[in-house]
Amino acid sequence: MTLTPLDIPTILQRYNLRPDKRLGQHFLIDQFALEEVIEAAEVEKSDVVLEIGAGLGSLTRLLAIHARNVLAVELDSKLIPPLKEVISGFPNVEIIQGDILRLNLNQLMNVSGFLVIANIPYYITSALIRNMLETSRPPKRLVLTLQREVAERICASPGKMSVLALSVQVYGKPDIMAYLPPAVFYPQPNVDSAILRVDRYPEPQIPIGLLPTFFRLVKAGFSQKRKTLRNSLAGGMRWKPAQSEAILYQSGINSMRRAETLSLKEWGELADIVNKLENETTMK
Repeated sequence: MTLTPLDIPTILQRYNLRPDKRLGQHFLIDQFALEEVIEAAEVEKSDVVLEIGAGLGSLTRLLAIHARNVLAVELDSKLIPPLKEVISGFPNVEIIQGDILRLNLNQLMNVSGFLVIANIPYYITSALIRNMLETSRPPKRLVLTLQREVAERICASPGKMSVLALSVQVYGKPDIMAYLPPAVFYPQPNVDSAILRVDRYPEPQIPIGLLPTFFRLVKAGFSQKRKTLRNSLAGGMRWKPAQSEAILYQSGINSMRRAETLSLKEWGELADIVNKLENETTMK
């Protein structure tokens, strides 16, 4: 099936609408860029897709052609009437108006191994990815169109690690599949964007039982990222500096390093030792 590109400005005008800056609305309109998203997600005819931020349906239509079923979630209630018009010829698409961060994902998606495809604003990136990856019935793959800077932060390696990078990389492998210039969106954003793909691991890279300790340590380590781990962990974990230094030494980590230099594996080893020490203290 060949699709005629949507005339987004005309649709908006017909419904007396304007893109909502407050919601970070930038509609992906370039046909080549839309197809790049489909290719990055490797959508197959047997796939069920959760699309987040369906907007006016440019990508939704393409997904409907390539996938078995599409559940399109859109926050802005004003966009629902034109979205319904655009996808009216696609019976395998269901539209839900709501905030994806407030909806129950397990109730929405009663299948395993589905795909998540989303065009999302920066301010919900971290929360959305964590929600998607931590749910008890997670997707097999996420493909997100987001700010280039954020995508690069998520894919960072030791030396430039962040809480966001570790929060994603513990659950899946992130890769930037393509870069998108402002011109492929309407209205054009002030920054470049990227198509980020995250393939979820069968199991987290840190044992599930250690994840609470892992996230506490990461949060503490980055709470004062300009400080050495000796001091940032002491402050964040409420340890004495000497105690912090001793635990890092036991983990084989130089206490003068900074949080962004540690690998995921090193954070995991540190979490293992801290967890054992805390259990010993509890048992005494």
